[in-house]
Formats: sequence, C-alpha cells, structure tokens
Amino acid sequence: MKPLLVNRWGSQTLILENSMSGNDRSGPLCVSVHADDNVAIVVNEGGLPAGTQFASGLMLSEAIPEAHKVALSDIAQGAPIIRYGVAIGYAATAIARGRWVHEGMMSLPPPPPLDQLPLSTAVPASLPPLTGYTFEGFLNQDGSVGTKNILGIATTVQCVSATVEFAVRRIRSEMLPRYPNVDEVIAITHPYGCGVVIDAPGSEIPIRTLRNLSLNPNLGGAPMVVSLGCEKLQPSQMLPASSLAILSSVPYVIRLQDEQHHSFGDMVTAIMEMAEKRLTQLNARTRVTRPAADLVVGLQCGGSDAFSGVTANPALGYAADLLVRAGATVMFSEVTEVRDVIHLLTARAANEEVARDLIREMAWYDAYLKHGGADRSANPTPGNKTGGLTNIVEKALGSAAKAGSSALAGVFGPGERVTSKGLIFAATPASDFVCGTLQLAAGMNMHVFTTGRGTPYGLAMAPVIKVASRSVLAKRWRDLIDVDAGTIATGEATIPQVGEQIFQLILDVASGRKETWADHWGLHNEFALFNPAPIT
Repeated sequence: MKPLLVNRWGSQTLILENSMSGNDRSGPLCVSVHADDNVAIVVNEGGLPAGTQFASGLMLSEAIPEAHKVALSDIAQGAPIIRYGVAIGYAATAIARGRWVHEGMMSLPPPPPLDQLPLSTAVPASLPPLTGYTFEGFLNQDGSVGTKNILGIATTVQCVSATVEFAVRRIRSEMLPRYPNVDEVIAITHPYGCGVVIDAPGSEIPIRTLRNLSLNPNLGGAPMVVSLGCEKLQPSQMLPASSLAILSSVPYVIRLQDEQHHSFGDMVTAIMEMAEKRLTQLNARTRVTRPAADLVVGLQCGGSDAFSGVTANPALGYAADLLVRAGATVMFSEVTEVRDVIHLLTARAANEEVARDLIREMAWYDAYLKHGGADRSANPTPGNKTGGLTNIVEKALGSAAKAGSSALAGVFGPGERVTSKGLIFAATPASDFVCGTLQLAAGMNMHVFTTGRGTPYGLAMAPVIKVASRSVLAKRWRDLIDVDAGTIATGEATIPQVGEQIFQLILDVASGRKETWADHWGLHNEFALFNPAPIT
C-alpha cells in the first residue's frame, strides 16, 4: 500500500502511513511531514506496541509512545535525523528501522551562525488581497480598535497592587452592573517600580511594557494610573508626554501619598470616583463595523508536543496568511523557539533592514542567555519532551509554522508597540505569560494559543482562542479548547480547512458574537513583566 497523502500546504506535506486498506484510519497510524523525513510520529492514542506492522513493511521493534518518533529507515551513527525535511539532530549511535528515536539517541546541532544568514533572498510573493472581511469593534481616538471594552487601572509600583485590587473588586461588584457596555475592570499589577535600577541597561523593557499595556486598544486607548508617590517609576516616566500626544486629555492619575488621602478608605474612594468617570466614557462606546485590517493578532504556543508542528501550528499559519491578506497585523514571538530556524526567516524578510532587525534581536537574546550561564538548549520543557519533542531544533521547526508563508514585514523589540501591518516578529521570551504580556503591550487585541499537552492559560485584556494539536486533548478538555486541529493528523480535515475555521472564529470572537472558553470561565492569568535589568 502506498502512504496516504493527507494534504499539502506550502512546503509541508503530511503523509499518513497505516496498516489498513484504502483510507481506513482506524488502525496503527504514523505521520511524517516531508518526503525526505527518516522519522515519523505515532498518531495512535496511547502509542503502539512492539511488533506493530504497517503495510509498507515497517515494523516497530519496540513500543513507541504517542507523538514520539519511529525510524523509517536505518540511520547510521553520526547521520542526520530528519524531520520537516531538516536535520533535527545527529544519531549518537546506529538506529535501526522501526526503533523509537528519542532524545538520548541524538546530539543537538549548533544554532545557525548569525553572521552567515541569507538576507531577504527568498521573499514570498504577495498573495491576492482579501476584501470584505469585517468585525464589530470599539474604535479608539488613536485609530486603534478594541475587541473588548475594558476599564484598566495601571499601577506604577508593586506597593499599590493590593489597594488597587481591593478597589477593583468593589468596582466590579458595586459599579460595573450600572455600565452594561463595559466588559470588565482589571488591575494591571506587577512586581516592579521600586527597588530597581530605574535607568540601567534593560530597564527600558519593563517600563515601556507597562506604558504600552496601559495603552492597549481593549482599554479604550486611554490610561488610568495609580501611583504611590515615592517610587522610582513615576507616572511621568511611565507615561511621558510624547507617548500621550495621540490622546485628547492627560491620563487619570492618583497618588496614594497625596495629603488629601487621610485613610485607606479615602484611597479606595478616590480610585472608585476616578473609575466612575472612565466607566461613563467607556459605556458610551458601541461596537462599529471595522475592516479585518484593524485586527492585531498575537500567535503563541505552549505545552507543545510533536503534533503542534503538524496540525495546530500549520493551521494557525494558514489563518495568519489569511489575516495578512486581509491587511491585519499578525505577531509571532518566542525568540528561543525561532532561533534555530532564523535562516529561514531572514531569507523571507521583506528587505535587508528587516532581516538585520531580526538578527539584532537574536543576538541580543543569545548574549542575555550567555550572561545567565544558559543557552537555547534550556528549552524545551519536560512536558514538551514527554509529548515527543526531543530538542529545541525540532520544537523551533514546529513553532515557526505559526508564521505561515507571508513575507516578514517588520521586527519589534520586547514591550515595543507594533506600528506595522502584515507579518511581524515581536521579540519575547518563550515563557507563556511573559510572551502574552509583551504581546499585549505590542497592541494585541486578539490572541490565538496552540497547545498539545494542554493548558488553562487565559488573559483578561484580550480574548484567547485555544487550539489543540490532538483530538484526544480537545475531547478531554472540551470545555477549555476552542478548536480541534487534531483532525489534520488523522486525515479527517486539511490544514486549510482548520485554518479557515480559526480565521472565522477570530472574526466572531473579535466581534463579541462568540466567547472563548477562557473568557467563559474567567481564566485570566497575572501579567508577567520581562525585566533583564538589575534589582537593588
């Protein structure tokens, strides 16, 4: 029997191999990604036992867990282990056909050298524009558009966090019911602002992150800030006049150490009175029809497995291409999870300047990790490895699939607000919560998060659509997962079909027509700043 071709998309070809006749997929099943691959991953839930035989003659010589790799041919010691058509490692010892190929059997290749990369040598041709796609959003005076209408109360220092959170609980229970057009009230709290070297190299990252969080489109584009008074990060530094030029009024600021606040009760009252002014403004807003070009969609993966780069991430990459064609901004991130495919990304940069900007961010992060006595091999996690990802090269190849096939249009540093359309690299660490926080600071108004192992991750400031890489996860966590991409691995659906499903769901959620499971349950994780600067 010939392997069953599931679908093609871009450079990816999914090839299913089974032991059944015709298109019957109920038996043992493995999937490879590229015709040159010498390994495939086991699809069957629970894995396959030793002795399992496929129609091609492939027989498993040992039990292989679900999502883990089987050798499709004999691999000599020192020879490349190929997945996605790329060497993900080199065999530490000879590997016979049918054996389980795991982390202990391969050595990690070095990362691509940053001084030998192709610069804008394979820029993809622009795909035909998509017109007529819209969503219902909240238009802000700076031209940005919210997918939510939220009262956000930012803080300059950790000392005021508990007080602001106390006030937010009262605002939510006592005031918010009177303002039905306002979705939520949130506190932007963090462990920063004092006890830090406020002007040290690297300190600009947490400061601009806090500034841009408070200006996120889903907060109405205007900040409300609570300060203690004596902290190093003053409101004027967090929100300098230059960053507020787009606003028609100065930000609402309360300093708890001001003399008119004689008690804790006075502080809370002052916060609530200011909040009521903002609630009145926000409640007057209604959703209006806006082009899909006003979407700023952040893409991320967490709890990844070996299926992430086969199903969920390629489907999200297809949706990303549709968004780019519709004129939207699409951000992918996670530096260590693209470092090993940097040569593929610099080649498709729109121009040499964009390619060099991307190299700059990789070099900065290489130095950051080296200073901490680490390198990119600290990623992946134990859970990633249990899910079949042997090393960071394999993980990066799957992670980069989220970026689709469009030209890379721009690169922005951690915490910077993205101001370009098209496919953007917004540099962040790979940590889920730090990445999500930095993407919010970049201006994200919609978030799509792929997962193979599963996570109840969510954000208060933007809707989070979660896409499962495996159907077993989508079924088990049916009230946490929004899209099942696992059907791609079994041949029940194609990458374009699931990609179009994600694209339509983005428009529906952005319009308030559908609710994500994370928002349904109120699963909103804390903000997590990236602070590479010293603490005193």
